Amino acid sequence: MALSEQQIQTLGRDSLQRAAAGDFAVAEAGFAQIVEARPNSGQALHLLGQLRLKLGRFAEAREPLERAAKFLPKDPAAQTNFAGCLIQLGEHEAALVALGRAAQLKPDDAAVAHHTGRSLEHRLLPSLAARAGLLAARGEWVGALSDLDTALVSQPNDPQLRLRRGELLLRQGDWWRGLADHEARLELPSETRYAPSLPRWQGEPLAGRLLLYPEQADIESVEALRDVLMLARLKDIDVAIQCAPQVAPHLALPTIARGDSLEGFAAAAPLRSLPHLLGWTLESVPPPIALKTARETGSSIGWFSDCTPPASLEVERDPAKIPACRLVVGDDAWPTHLAASLGIETLILLPHTASNAADWLWGPRLGTTSWYASAELLHGEDSERLAARLAGC
Repeated sequence: MALSEQQIQTLGRDSLQRAAAGDFAVAEAGFAQIVEARPNSGQALHLLGQLRLKLGRFAEAREPLERAAKFLPKDPAAQTNFAGCLIQLGEHEAALVALGRAAQLKPDDAAVAHHTGRSLEHRLLPSLAARAGLLAARGEWVGALSDLDTALVSQPNDPQLRLRRGELLLRQGDWWRGLADHEARLELPSETRYAPSLPRWQGEPLAGRLLLYPEQADIESVEALRDVLMLARLKDIDVAIQCAPQVAPHLALPTIARGDSLEGFAAAAPLRSLPHLLGWTLESVPPPIALKTARETGSSIGWFSDCTPPASLEVERDPAKIPACRLVVGDDAWPTHLAASLGIETLILLPHTASNAADWLWGPRLGTTSWYASAELLHGEDSERLAARLAGC
């Protein structure tokens, strides 16, 4: 039913009173009726858009605010509010155009300057993040962290920036500052990350069983198999581990396969979150995972690395024979971790290139490691050091 001019004025007055009282939803409905009756009323469109901004309905606010800016070309507030809506929608370049019009109408306006600064940040932040990446690749950690800290002042909750800062800190061995930022990875969408349909455990007491799981989508990947043996270090908690069949028979803890029923589980935690959740430090990680597999007497040398063993060395490559080995050499993969968990002398060969760095879990130093009492960390490319360690074997 068409509204008369008197009805529109009454509805407008009532809606303004509702808005002044903080009842934005009712006020928005009233101005929506007015705009429907008077679609070319710049003031009504402007007020409708502002109310939708108040309600957080930014996508719905865009159309009336854009039209208001066209019908009110000399009103700086109409241009500024339209720009504010565009910023919320991530349309920063269009927002700068609207702010340019507002600045011409009202130079030195604080609101215009504030919104212009917010819009320009989207140009600065990628540059800071990109430079941080270049500095980190050159080993200039201080400069890289400075750029990321600057970017995070403007966007403190940006998960990508927090994750990059966390990774840099962790690679330097700064778990105290880096672990919390590293949890930002769980806020980012990823086709390569898995999470079960359970509440995420935050370290609180549980009324049911806790599920630990590798977060890799491929549960049989090198990283997922390794993480199970390296990180499933929990005591005094009713827990089960979701893992692949390659490692499940070795574990003393209960295991389930991916796809099994989750009935009875109260919460779940990704294995790579345990250092953060349980307050581990690089110098004092808990003892290795409890195993069903027992060490056996033997004299063979296990070799589980992509690099070629010395021609004079007879090696064992079957993971089933690891318990009877006296020495194991291997890359950062599950057979090597099984050997180290059994207390077998183990040489772990870590990558050490700009494009393929060692996992941050190991820390920045080689040699002995708090992860395994019987293990030694070597650079995989350091053939001389490896040959020296193997001399006489």
